[in-house]
Amino acid sequence: MKPVIGVLPLWDEKKESVWMLPGYTEGIDAAGGLPIILPFTSDVEYLVEICRGFLFTGGQDVSPTLYGEEPLEGFCDRCEKRDALDGVILKAAMEADKPILGICRGIQFINAYLGGTLYQDLPTQHPSEINHRGHAPYREPVHDVNLTSPLRECLNAEVLPVNSYHHQAVKTVAPGLEVMAVSTDGIVEAVYRPESRFLWAVQWHPEFSYKTDVNSMKIFETFIKACKERE
Repeated sequence: MKPVIGVLPLWDEKKESVWMLPGYTEGIDAAGGLPIILPFTSDVEYLVEICRGFLFTGGQDVSPTLYGEEPLEGFCDRCEKRDALDGVILKAAMEADKPILGICRGIQFINAYLGGTLYQDLPTQHPSEINHRGHAPYREPVHDVNLTSPLRECLNAEVLPVNSYHHQAVKTVAPGLEVMAVSTDGIVEAVYRPESRFLWAVQWHPEFSYKTDVNSMKIFETFIKACKERE
């Protein structure tokens, strides 16, 4: 039986509607999981019970108040609904030791929630020749990252070309998290939590490239394998 994977929903502020990029759910499906898009609710006990793992998706900026900072004027597109739901799901999922995968906003939220900080705007706070906010087609690599364990062993590579579409990023790594990828300009690109059964998070976007890039597919497959081991 396929493991049920809870996918954190995207939220359209203008339309006041839930939406989803197909790559998140289709990537899970291709890797052998059964994705369900979660509702916006604070009553998550049953959701955590039925889901074998959770995918924390991209989306709006993480509110700087989560890591004790004031927003930079003109650079913060916050969503209180996302922060609230991501927080209750992350807390409950970690307490139950359910496998977790974070992508883009996912790595940022997990790091901030666990006590780390973020660059609110990379071009402003960490100028670089690397363009971390790429353009369509978003599946194409735009820069390299240097890998360390356990991602290096998973992908059997020391350097990985990645796609990229973000303007915020991990600044100070949260206690309990370890770095497993760094861009050539020093930005943390992937983390994991050794104390968890499986908690990985990446800054790039395997949901855009899993159909054409074997390493993106491996990330989904490694996550789903960890979820199946819970059965």
